[in-house]
Amino acid sequence: MVTSSSSSAPLSATTVFLMALACAFAVSTLYYNQPLLDSMGATFGRSDAQAGQIAMLTQLGYASGLFLLVPLGDRVDRKRLIIALLACNMVSLLAVGVAPNFNLLKLASFAVGASAVSAQIIIPTMSGLVDPTLRGRVVGTLLSGLSAGLLFARTLSGFVGASEGWRMMFLLAVAIDVLVMVVIILRFPSTAQATSLPYTALLSSLWALFKDEPTVRAACATGFLMFAAFSALWSTLAMLMARPPYEFGPDAVGAFGFVGIAGLLASPAIGRAVDRVGSGKMLFAGALLLVAAFALVGVGASHLWLLIVAMAMIDIGNRAGLVANQSRITALSATARSRLNTLFMTSYFLGGATGTAVAATTSASLGWHGLALTGALFAVTALCAHLLISTSTPSHR
Repeated sequence: MVTSSSSSAPLSATTVFLMALACAFAVSTLYYNQPLLDSMGATFGRSDAQAGQIAMLTQLGYASGLFLLVPLGDRVDRKRLIIALLACNMVSLLAVGVAPNFNLLKLASFAVGASAVSAQIIIPTMSGLVDPTLRGRVVGTLLSGLSAGLLFARTLSGFVGASEGWRMMFLLAVAIDVLVMVVIILRFPSTAQATSLPYTALLSSLWALFKDEPTVRAACATGFLMFAAFSALWSTLAMLMARPPYEFGPDAVGAFGFVGIAGLLASPAIGRAVDRVGSGKMLFAGALLLVAAFALVGVGASHLWLLIVAMAMIDIGNRAGLVANQSRITALSATARSRLNTLFMTSYFLGGATGTAVAATTSASLGWHGLALTGALFAVTALCAHLLISTSTPSHR
């Protein structure tokens, strides 16, 4: 259980709101590059497939940070850890903004992802500081902040990139991180050490949890595949939209981030549906929606309105899978909740990096049909994996 210097006093609504904003801006650094990939690749004379490596390495860095850095929150004061992560994130963002060559840009992008994990420390900390009867409401607010950060990042970076160039977006991101750090310093509580386990023992315990919990393995597998499908779309959108018949710039691509409002609005209904029908059925529905959405991408590549509908379906389908899987994970063990979340989110973003890498290659050679084929393959595999697991293990239905 997390103890805090302020644990005797209830969290104010203002503090919860500020932490939701901190989560939003912390996670947004993962997504600033997505509407800008075409421009970033062009700066260094790189192909679409090579430009896609920027987004892939950012997500791979995030998965690495989740696995290697987030567990430190059980060993040290989380407030100090978040401040250190934000400082590293600022340096990494600055390095992206001034990168003189493509290799340094890729290295800095990996570092941006690895140091962007503050939200995954904020959420469990805030959850442990509130009355259990209010926990769901607080966690829901913080998760809404994460979703809003994704929309904010894509929209803002698209418009800034179109008007001021992609480098300016990353310099602006440094200033945003400064504001987040001020909020953390002023409003985030200091925490006591939660465990005396050595760092290496913490990492070893992750493997034990993965090996001993079939529900964790199932959630990691389907989460990996569904986020791979989701990332296949968003990591290639800027490059595909820059081609005929659309020839859109970063600002127009960034505006597509508003499509994600559909998933944001659907989140409460998805949560209620998980409680009512179970996580297994909701996971099935989400994977099926992804399959249908990528089929729509394949037949509607030259019809913008069909693509917009498909984007909304992909966002809702992925969110349904995320909510269902996290509901399963958090119900397993209160004492290992942070480590269980680390396992799931690490696999989730490894899936994102994989989907980004594969889609960058297939869409570069086959265009929209390559994207549709890639996304559908991941979605169908997720659907089959879920059905296979549900059949062999009735408790996962």
